[in-house]
Amino acid sequence: MMTFDQTGIKNRSAWEEKGYLLPQFDREKVAAATMENPFWVHFGAGNLFRAFQANVVQRLLNDGVLDRGLVVVEGFDYEIIEKMYQPHDNLSILATLKADGSVEKTVIGSIVETLVLDREQEAAFDRLREIFAKDSLQMVSFTITEKGYSLVDGKGMVLASVAADFEAGPQAAVSTLGKVTALLYDRYLSGKKPLAMVSMDNCSHNGDKLRDAIAAFAEKWTQNHLVDEGFLRYVQSKDKVAFPWTMIDKITPRPDACVEEMLKKDGIEELEPVITSKNTFVAPFVNAEECEYLVIEDTFPNGRPALDKGGLIFTERETVDKVEKMKVCTCLNPLHTTLAIFGCLLGYQKISDEMKDTELSKLVAIIGYEEGLPVVTDPEILNPREFLDTVLNVRIPNPFMPDTPQRIATDTSQKLAIRFGETIKAYHASKQHQVSDLKMIPLVFAGWLRYLMAVDDAGRPFALSPDPLLETLCPYVAGIRLGERVDVEALLRPVLQNKAVFGVDLYEVGMAETVCGYFRKLTAGTGAVRKVLKNI
Repeated sequence: MMTFDQTGIKNRSAWEEKGYLLPQFDREKVAAATMENPFWVHFGAGNLFRAFQANVVQRLLNDGVLDRGLVVVEGFDYEIIEKMYQPHDNLSILATLKADGSVEKTVIGSIVETLVLDREQEAAFDRLREIFAKDSLQMVSFTITEKGYSLVDGKGMVLASVAADFEAGPQAAVSTLGKVTALLYDRYLSGKKPLAMVSMDNCSHNGDKLRDAIAAFAEKWTQNHLVDEGFLRYVQSKDKVAFPWTMIDKITPRPDACVEEMLKKDGIEELEPVITSKNTFVAPFVNAEECEYLVIEDTFPNGRPALDKGGLIFTERETVDKVEKMKVCTCLNPLHTTLAIFGCLLGYQKISDEMKDTELSKLVAIIGYEEGLPVVTDPEILNPREFLDTVLNVRIPNPFMPDTPQRIATDTSQKLAIRFGETIKAYHASKQHQVSDLKMIPLVFAGWLRYLMAVDDAGRPFALSPDPLLETLCPYVAGIRLGERVDVEALLRPVLQNKAVFGVDLYEVGMAETVCGYFRKLTAGTGAVRKVLKNI
C-alpha cells in the first residue's frame, strides 16, 4: 500500500511502476524558495486550479523554468485546506481522462504552501500580510466563481458582511474580498508595490468584476477616512495594480467514484472524499479532460514568470475579449447550459450520455453552428469553427468524463445573460440578422423556466441545483401544474423583462412571445419536453 503524502511519494519506484508521473524537482528546496520569495498567490482551492494552473506550474518546475511553487489560499471553506490539503502535505493526484479511454495520472506537488483567509487564525493571516508585502509577489489570482465578486445579494442589496466592512475598515474586514483588499492595502503601505490581480473565473470581463469590487472597498474606506487617501489612486493606477481579463477553459467535474476506485486499485491509501460542513465535496484527487486553454491579458506591473512556456497564452485585451466571447457566448458554455437544463428534465446523469441523444445533440449543434457562429468575431489565435468542432465531437461526448447536468446547472440564473444574451444583442444590432431568426435560444430559456418547476418530464420531482435566485424566481412558476392551462404571459412577464437574468428585456427584443409559446408546449403534460425536442 502507498500512503499519499510527502513521505509516501519518496518511494518513487512504487508509484512509477503504477504509471504515476511524479514531481521531478526538489520539493523541499522549492518550498523554501517560495516561502522566502513567493511570486504567485491563488485564492480558491478548488478542483479547476488543482487540475490546470497547478499542473502548468508543475511542468515548468520539472523543466527548470520555474524555481518556486504556488501559495494557495481558501477564503470560503477553510475545511478544504484543513481536511484535504494539509493532511496530504498539499499534494493532489490529477487523473486526466482522455477521449481515447487512457488515463494520465500525475502527482501534483507544485502547491507548496496553503493558508486560510481567517483573521482568527492569526499565524495564517500574518503570513498572508507578509506575502503581500514581498517585492517578489507578481500575481494574485482567483477562482472563486462569478458570484464571489458580487457585493450584493439576489435582490441587489449590499451584503451585510460587505456593508459592515465598509464601515469597519481594513483592520476588521470579514468578507472575502474585504480581506483581500485589506491585504492589498498592506502592499500599498509597504511601498506602493506593483501587482497583477488576476481573475481566472469563467465569466465575462472577469478582471473588471474583480477591479470593481476591490475599488468599491477602497473608495468606501477612503470616504470614511479609514485608509490613506492615496490607496484609491493606487488601486486605480494600471501601472501599480492591474486587473487583466482572462479566458479559461477546462472541464473539471466533481471527483468521481470510478476514478477513486481506479486509484485505490493501484494501492493508494486515504483517498476518501470529504464533505465539509459547508457542503463542499473535495477529494485528494481531481479528474479532468485533457483539453485546456488559458488566455490572459498581458499586463503585469511587477513582471511575470514565463508561464507561456507552459501553454498559457498572453495577448492584448481585445483578443482576450474575442476568445472569451467565442467560448462563453457561443462555442462551449451555452451548449453546456443547454445540456444541463434539458439533462435534468430528462433524467440524465452524465453530460456525455446526452450527446448520444439525437434530439439533444441536434439542439446544441443548431445553437452552436447556426445561431452562434454567424455573429462570432474570429479572435485569430483560436479558430471558432475548429474550437466548436472539438467541443461537440470530442470534449462533451467524452464518455470517460463523469460530468453531470446537475453540476453544470448550478447558478444558471447568473450565466444566461452572458451565455445567450450577448448573441441576442448581436442579432438585435445586426443588419444581416434578426432576433426572430433565433429559434433554439428561446427554447432554452423556456426549458430553464420549465426546469424551475422542479418536476422532470415524467412528472417526478427533482432537486434544483444551487442558484442564488431560486427564492426569487421559483415563485413565478410554483403554481403551474403540468397539463393545466394558465396565463403564461402574465405569470412570466416579470421574469422575461429581467435584464439581469437574460442580458436583455425579452419583450424589448421581441423574443418573449416565442419563449412563452415554447413554455406552454413544455408544460402541456408529461412527455411534453421530449415531444417539443422531437419537433425541432
